[in-house]
Amino acid sequence: MATPARRSRHWQWLLVLPTTAPLLTPFTNRIEPTLLGVPFFFWYQFACALFAIVVITAVHLLTREEPHE
Repeated sequence: MATPARRSRHWQWLLVLPTTAPLLTPFTNRIEPTLLGVPFFFWYQFACALFAIVVITAVHLLTREEPHE
């Protein structure tokens, strides 16, 4: 029985992006531009959370191992 091919773990480097994006507060600590009256800092943090969900899901799907039978 042949061993299954391992999926690449290089995709996990993408997890650095949602980790560092919220830490850019010196660059995002401002009010303008507003989105529906919400200051930039707050909607940027919300966008970072959504971005993290998308990236973590993608990395999980790209690196998960198929169940062995």
